[in-house]
Amino acid sequence: MKPIRYLLLGTALAAALPVHADFKADVAAVRQVGGEGKGNVQAAAAWQSLAKGGAATLVPLLAAMDDANDFAANYLRSAVDAIADRELAAGRKLPQAELEKFLADTKHNPRARRLAYELIARVSPATGEKLLPTFLNDPSVELRRDAVQRLIDAADKALAAQDKAAATKEFSNALTYARDEAQIKKVAGELRKLGQEVDLPRHFGFLTHWKLIGSFDNAKLVGFDTAYPPEKTVDLAATYPGKLETARWVDVATPNDYGMVDFNKPFGDLKGVTGYAFTEFNAATARPAELRLGCKNGWKVWFNGKLLFGRDEYHRGARIDQYRLPVELKAGKNTLLVKVCQNEDVKDWTKEWEFQLRVCDATGTAILAKDRPATPKGPTTAKADSKKGTK
Repeated sequence: MKPIRYLLLGTALAAALPVHADFKADVAAVRQVGGEGKGNVQAAAAWQSLAKGGAATLVPLLAAMDDANDFAANYLRSAVDAIADRELAAGRKLPQAELEKFLADTKHNPRARRLAYELIARVSPATGEKLLPTFLNDPSVELRRDAVQRLIDAADKALAAQDKAAATKEFSNALTYARDEAQIKKVAGELRKLGQEVDLPRHFGFLTHWKLIGSFDNAKLVGFDTAYPPEKTVDLAATYPGKLETARWVDVATPNDYGMVDFNKPFGDLKGVTGYAFTEFNAATARPAELRLGCKNGWKVWFNGKLLFGRDEYHRGARIDQYRLPVELKAGKNTLLVKVCQNEDVKDWTKEWEFQLRVCDATGTAILAKDRPATPKGPTTAKADSKKGTK
C-alpha cells in the first residue's frame, strides 16, 4: 500500500489512537480473504486488531477497500463501523475534513465513498444535506441514488399539490441523472402519466439495432475461451456449423426500455450455448467515450476489432452501467462485437441470455450516433430459420 499522511483534527482527535504498528499487516491479511472460507481465520484475527483502532484509522481503512474483493470489503466496513460507534459513544470526534477529502476523490471505491458520506452525515447532518445535491452526476451509483431521490420526492410533493408543471420538471431532471433501475421505472412511469413521451433507449444511448448469430457451443463453459468464426472475421453473409443447427446472422431491433437484447427470442430458450451480436456506431466526431454494459451471462466485448474486456461469470445479476469500458470513438464508423455465453444451469432464474449496451460520456450522458435509427415501438425481433435465413 502507498504511504498515506493522516492529520488529526481538534483536541479530541489528538487523543485518538494512532495507526498501530501492525496496521498494514492486518489490512493485508483481511485483503487475502476469499470465497469458501479462504483466509477467514487470519482475517478474523486481523479484524479484531483493526476494530480496536482509533478515529485516525478510519480513512486508511476506507482506502484499503480500493480494489478489495467483496469478502475483504465487508471485513473492512465492519471495522470502520465498530470504530465509529465506539468513538462517538465515547464523545470523541471523527476526522470530518479527512473524510470529506476522501469522499471528494472519485477514484476511491464507491462503497467506501458511500460509507465516508454516511459517517460525515452522522456527525454533521447539515453537511450531509449540503453535499447530497453534488452527487447527482457522481460516478458512484450508491451516492447518486440518494441525490436523485430528493428530486423524485420533490416531484411527488408537486404532484400532491396538483402542480403538474413543477412535477414534470422535477421528474425530467431526475430522469437525467437516474441510474438505479427502480428509480428510472418510477420516473418514466410518472412522466408518461403526465402525458410526456419518454424514449429511454435514446435518452440513455442504448444501442437497439443489432445483427445476432447463434448458437455455438458452451457445454462445460468451453465457449468463453473458444474463438468462434465471428471473433476472427465478421462476415454478415456467412453461415457456420452451429451447436444444434446452422448458425447465421439475423436482424434484431429491441424495443426494450433498457435496450436489452435477448438471444432467446431469435434462437430459442437454449442452454450451454454461445452467441454474438454485432453493430456499427457512426460517430459525429472523434472523442473519448464509454461503453456501459449490463449482462448476467459470460461476455466479451470488442471495439473496432480490439478486445476490451470480458467476464466468465453467470447469473450474478445485471444492472444498468454494470461494466464501464473506456474507448476512443473515431469519427465515422465504429464497430462493436459482443460475445454472450449461456451456461447449462436449468433453474428458472437462469433462463436469461441477454445483454444491454449503451454509449455515453464519463458522466453517463448519452452519445448518439449521427444516423441513429428510431427506437422500435413494438416486437421487431427476427426469428432465425435454419432453412430460409430470416423471416
